[in-house]
Amino acid sequence: MGLDLLQNPLYNKGTSWPKTERDRLGLRGLVPPAVLDIELGEARVLKRLAKIQDPLEKYQYLISLQDRNETLFYRILMENMSEIAPIIYTPTVGQACLQFSSLYRRSRGMYFSSEDKGQMAAMVYNWPEPKVDVIVVTDGSRILGLGDLGVQGMGISIGKLSLYVAAGGIHPQRVLPVTIDVGTNNAKLLNDPLYIGLQQPRVRGDDYYAIIDEFMRAVNLRWPGVLVQFEDFENAHALPILEKYRYKHLCFNDDIQGTGAVALAGVVSAIRARGGTKDDLPNERIVVCGAGSAGLGVTNSLAWTMVSELGIRAEEAFKQFYLVDMNGLLGQGRPPNPAQMRYIRSDLPDNLPLVEVIKKVKPTVLMGLTGQGGLFTEECIREMYKHCKRPIIFPLSNPTSHAECTAEQAYEWTEGNAIFSSGSPFPPVDYKGKTLYPSQGNNMYIFPAVGLAAILTKSRRVSYRMLNRAGLALSNTLTMEEINQGRLYPHINRIRQVTVEVASAVARAAFGEGLAGIKEPPDLEKFIENSMYLPEYAPIIYNPTEHHNGASK
Repeated sequence: MGLDLLQNPLYNKGTSWPKTERDRLGLRGLVPPAVLDIELGEARVLKRLAKIQDPLEKYQYLISLQDRNETLFYRILMENMSEIAPIIYTPTVGQACLQFSSLYRRSRGMYFSSEDKGQMAAMVYNWPEPKVDVIVVTDGSRILGLGDLGVQGMGISIGKLSLYVAAGGIHPQRVLPVTIDVGTNNAKLLNDPLYIGLQQPRVRGDDYYAIIDEFMRAVNLRWPGVLVQFEDFENAHALPILEKYRYKHLCFNDDIQGTGAVALAGVVSAIRARGGTKDDLPNERIVVCGAGSAGLGVTNSLAWTMVSELGIRAEEAFKQFYLVDMNGLLGQGRPPNPAQMRYIRSDLPDNLPLVEVIKKVKPTVLMGLTGQGGLFTEECIREMYKHCKRPIIFPLSNPTSHAECTAEQAYEWTEGNAIFSSGSPFPPVDYKGKTLYPSQGNNMYIFPAVGLAAILTKSRRVSYRMLNRAGLALSNTLTMEEINQGRLYPHINRIRQVTVEVASAVARAAFGEGLAGIKEPPDLEKFIENSMYLPEYAPIIYNPTEHHNGASK
């Protein structure tokens, strides 16, 4: 029994095993004799981590801790979110995915592949946990801004679920990272003998959708009511998959809907920074670069908020947006794309270059979801600044190297007047003696709260109203100190408190739409807060005379 406990990361306590448990569980002699509490264990890990300079090495060190001792890992992540989150998630997780095959040490999660056709309903029973609340699944086809990484996209699923636990309070025993491997079109991986995925071209067409369908049926059969988050699916598949399942199963796409909600929160906060309110949203002229799933997710979130929350006619809301893709402005003459049709412009030429769009439209908001680093050139930003003295500039592409511009560039080219937010973090910028704090529109403000609310309310599905309410609630969570610093989002170290507030708004939307499977608790915030997992060592052998570090929830 002793060795089994030490090798199980959910139960292992490292050097914190009490003496009673060492005797009763067969651990005496298997761990060092000193009994160090969880705080000393945390201090030891942080001391070692501070000596590591390379971010990828820090990632490896932390993942090895997660593989040994999940309680300590989540304790450290939860209490040091601003320092640790960029390591276990973006931007460092992108580097980890690129090298996932060589970094692979221990299996975490499940891998379904095109070779498992007809077997998935049985395969799900290979996972030992009888209860799973959240699955994050990717097919690896579009990882961050890095493209097709095949099975190596598993790093994204693992990283997202780490945030579900630390930020959202989902129990680590009830999360499941998944990769669906249908091959890869990445020539480098196809020719790499050390690649750990299927070395075949990607399955396409009906065969591809049949694999996704079998997976969805299998996980919902084994774990009815499980929340499935679709992550980093390529544009051609992301929206069709979401539209097929969002009314049938409890699911959402974070790249489309989570990004949309966090962008909505940022834009509303930016309008307030100018002295306005959310009611001024329909007055903005918004240029969105990137007309794929993420760009459309942001555009739809903003447009439908104008319609559903502010009472603007749909046709009028759509007119506030100008979508730009790799060819230029979306104008008439484009091949029909149902998802883009409502935003096609008839008043400007098709394929108009970005800088010309800015000259003609005079936008007040410029958003980037292209994955093209440096797209927002000095000419573009300075042209925008001519017509808008507090321009809202959101280069949201990940990782940092793929951001459309840097915070320093945005501030320099607007004389320090830009209202800036990015997808990956940028450090504070000193501009003419003033410290400017770039905001980060991190989806972790949204998806853990949405997931937590959906699970606790036993919601039948995740509605657009639930996601819109998440974005609006997020914009209301800033403290006066954060507002005075020019932040558009709350400090990441307050993420647990923010999650409770956002999840409460999402839950109220679920109750209001009749989607919830439980009665609304009298004190909803307290109900949510009390349901969140806390990373503390739980006693396995109870001894009232011996100190224990709380109980794991």
